[in-house]
Amino acid sequence: MSDDRSPVDGTTGEESGTADKTAADGPRAEGPGVADRPGESFQRATRYERQSLRGWRLDWERQPSDHKEYPADGRVPLPEPLRDDGPGLWSLLQRRRSERRYAQEGLTLAELGQVLWAGDGMTLVGADMAFRSAPSAGALYPIETYVAVHRVADLAAGVWHYDVRRHALDPVRTGDVRVETARAALDQQIALTADAVLLWTAVFARTTWKYPQRGYRYMYMEAGHIAQNTALAALGLGLATCQIAALYDDEANALVGADGGRESVLYMSTLARRRETTREPRS
Repeated sequence: MSDDRSPVDGTTGEESGTADKTAADGPRAEGPGVADRPGESFQRATRYERQSLRGWRLDWERQPSDHKEYPADGRVPLPEPLRDDGPGLWSLLQRRRSERRYAQEGLTLAELGQVLWAGDGMTLVGADMAFRSAPSAGALYPIETYVAVHRVADLAAGVWHYDVRRHALDPVRTGDVRVETARAALDQQIALTADAVLLWTAVFARTTWKYPQRGYRYMYMEAGHIAQNTALAALGLGLATCQIAALYDDEANALVGADGGRESVLYMSTLARRRETTREPRS
């Protein structure tokens, strides 16, 4: 039986079997005559116009925290990440691919920690502001990182939350979550066979406090920034990733304990040791 845990503070704002791979594009709308087009409505509703930005004032006393914290019991400190003398960026960009075949040999704790730090870790802590490896609109940092751990040395299987300020992992749930993770990822086999799966949520109030509607655009962008950092860092360590946007929202949220309203999963990525193959992986 799994052991569910909840964060200490209110920074989330207000409110067995084998998985089969399905079409990566997921469910489709029923033809071009669909009356409601939320994607187009979203683009229109979040436009900036000169007159719409006049007279806006921020309530600084209501600014949400920029990170979540879980109880300290069970916390696993991660090895100090390498910050210098890494692989060349141009070579990594040339070689980056979405890889779907994994050795299933497991990761080390240091490898996982390095990838998490590169994705959205702290790079500089000043008197009034902390800087991270990925850019964030207004330095509000709405994205939280969770890891569904399948095979990582010295780390129990289950769901873990990345404590960005301590560079540590806090347990959210314990137990084998491979099938549940794959099911959340639209039943894709890669989420079952990976050594770990990263899930990025947005805590919406952190950004909408300052950017009420436009902020929703920013949060998806920021998840993309972090995912690209993650992919390049993993490749630099000889590891494989494949980013996953096709997911069942409710199942992904349930996996990490997000309520889907105040906090919701936006993006996922596999992380695994590469399986050597002569076939060029799909981009």
